[in-house]
Amino acid sequence: METYQLITILGPTASGKTTFAAALAERLDTEIISADSRQLYRSMDIGTGKDLSDYVVNGKPIPYHLIDICNPGYKYNVFKYQHDFFRAYKEITSKDKLPILCGGTGMYIEAVLKGFKLLDVPENPVLRRSLKDKSLKELEEILAGYKILHNKTDVDTAQRAIRAIEIEAYYEKEAPDRNEYEPIHSLIIGIQIDRELRRRKISERLRARLKEGMVEEVENILATGIDPEDLIYYGLEYKFLTLYIIGKLPYSEMVEQLEIAIHQFAKRQMTWFRGMERRGCKIHWIDATLPTEKKIAITEKLLEIKQL
Repeated sequence: METYQLITILGPTASGKTTFAAALAERLDTEIISADSRQLYRSMDIGTGKDLSDYVVNGKPIPYHLIDICNPGYKYNVFKYQHDFFRAYKEITSKDKLPILCGGTGMYIEAVLKGFKLLDVPENPVLRRSLKDKSLKELEEILAGYKILHNKTDVDTAQRAIRAIEIEAYYEKEAPDRNEYEPIHSLIIGIQIDRELRRRKISERLRARLKEGMVEEVENILATGIDPEDLIYYGLEYKFLTLYIIGKLPYSEMVEQLEIAIHQFAKRQMTWFRGMERRGCKIHWIDATLPTEKKIAITEKLLEIKQL
């Protein structure tokens, strides 16, 4: 029977997937590849939940990949992610280790698991000009008319919606063959967290991060000369905190709108993962409230069953 080539751990924000992935990596003596579309950026630490202390287990640093690889302002995409992932994947497997892919960006995960052949979509200035005055709601309606290869999970700013439309319009003319990389046979573990518990954790975590200095983090990034629009592009914390810092939102309204946006984001993540299941991905869901050792035992059992 074919053995697994990868372990994938996915789940919505605040589900505890990184802590579990790191503990599993320590047990299996392996390395983690991040699947988080914003932890790629240097200096964007508190707002992205880049808790690097999670990657130290029992005093042992767990090697990780695809975190802190870009500067703020850079427009990373799934095409680049797929290529960077396979470089990291080959590096880890060359050491005879079973890599762990961990994150919540569904399109990134699905693109590597299924080996999509993607195109490096250039900017379309004419299309951008035609869309620049439209509202986010209008842009979402336009995007809904496409087949949708783009990850709608992250479309929460006008800039990102325009980029998504740009990608879809390009793919209509340059439809790719999806076989540049071979699909990866992965054990997929989903961290299932009760909706109300997830909402509570998100709210608690947001307030903790504000106390940790999330506003100051964004102020420091802007002080380096990054255009506010480039931070707004990343959505969620960086969108709302930037709007507050440049005077477009009062503090209380910023916190309220951001909290709502994160809850909506987590819901969209789960919608994507359920869609992955409909598209043929077998996800083994594990209760987020189980002790880490129990989660590891379940995963090890699934690995043993497949590899007998």
